[in-house]
Amino acid sequence: MMKGIYRSVIFFCLIAFVLLLSAYKSMAQPDIRWLKHQIHTLCLPNRFGRGYVFKGSENTGKYIQKCFKEMGLKAITADSNYLQPYLFNVNTFPDTLLLSVNKSLLIPGVDYLIEASSSSFYARHLQVRNINLSNIKDSTQWLQLKNSWAKKSHKYAYLLQHADSLCKKLSIPPRKLSYDLPAGCYIIPQHGKLTWTVSTQDVESTVFYVEDTVLPKRPHTASVRVHAQYKREVKNYNVIACVPGTVPDSFIVFSAHYDHLGMMGADALFPGASDNASGTACLLSLASYFAAHPQRYTIVFIAFSGEEAGLLGSQYYVKNPLFPLSNIRFLVNMDIMGDATDGITVVNATEHPKEFSLLQQLNQENNLLPQVRSRGTAANSDHYHFSKAGVQCFFIYSNSGKGYYHDVFDKASTLSLTNVDKVLTLIITFSAALQHM
Repeated sequence: MMKGIYRSVIFFCLIAFVLLLSAYKSMAQPDIRWLKHQIHTLCLPNRFGRGYVFKGSENTGKYIQKCFKEMGLKAITADSNYLQPYLFNVNTFPDTLLLSVNKSLLIPGVDYLIEASSSSFYARHLQVRNINLSNIKDSTQWLQLKNSWAKKSHKYAYLLQHADSLCKKLSIPPRKLSYDLPAGCYIIPQHGKLTWTVSTQDVESTVFYVEDTVLPKRPHTASVRVHAQYKREVKNYNVIACVPGTVPDSFIVFSAHYDHLGMMGADALFPGASDNASGTACLLSLASYFAAHPQRYTIVFIAFSGEEAGLLGSQYYVKNPLFPLSNIRFLVNMDIMGDATDGITVVNATEHPKEFSLLQQLNQENNLLPQVRSRGTAANSDHYHFSKAGVQCFFIYSNSGKGYYHDVFDKASTLSLTNVDKVLTLIITFSAALQHM
């Protein structure tokens, strides 16, 4: 009879173990449909590209705050309500943009981009003057040419050919040429992909980067309408929550930025699906998992704003941490997580070889991703300021995708999310292993 009891106990223990293992695997492999839903939600038109017109970034931060609350996560400090506010200046374009050349209306975001630091400019039927900047020999000649433009700023639109040649000659970064131009309208032809950005500064000039294939062979007139609004001390929020652990003063941090470029005028919307609705959705997925599976260490989730404006949210947090940075065992930052068909790349892998070796080992043992590539340091996402402050961290991004980046084509419908669930499974497994190293 005792043998029968033992057999029953062993049988039920095996069943319980199998069920537990099945539940773990189910929870450790996030639902791709859920991720897609979150990405679509973050890319809705009423998010306004999660930028700095119509409170797109601010409202998205409050959406993430709501998600953290519904998941039952805790605020780091009792009075924070998950939000860490801070301020910065930003240049915006809240109204319809217009650029026509030879009476042909160009499409904002598709045919052209406006330099993000540009000033307002309104003019009709400007005469286009074609300027070959490769003929400029030195800074003196360049200064003389600029001075001649300053006197005729509302009479001409200057088509600046070979601007890259001048920038190289004078050691000016190509996207900083606008800072060196006097007030006036300038058209700079671009070949290939158009990539927009966010500027925290404003300049006197109004500069358009126009796809060279849409410009007529002989441009002679241009009409322009630009309303720029330079906003000072715009309130932004880092959104921060945690799942308390059993070991005091030990933290693992997951982060992603939720802001994007917003809108360029009233018609050009930058959805930012890959960059970085995908990383934000992954952050929310991890938050949901760890809310149901508390760990030995406290797990912290930080959704940063201000990344596109120059890593400003993470910079502010590192200068104003809500708990000692020295207590962070490891930070994993996620950005551009829309398609891991070819695996992932790990920035800072060379800085933390022991942890990178563990990540590769776990990937191989669990047969998750085709590749886990190593990369050195880079100031290309929100891990950077933590790394500078001595925090051990990785920045993980997915390999593959359609190549849409900082453009109007980075839409939720373009993301495959192939293997992204496996990336999250790897991150969950990695975090568990870190707590026992």
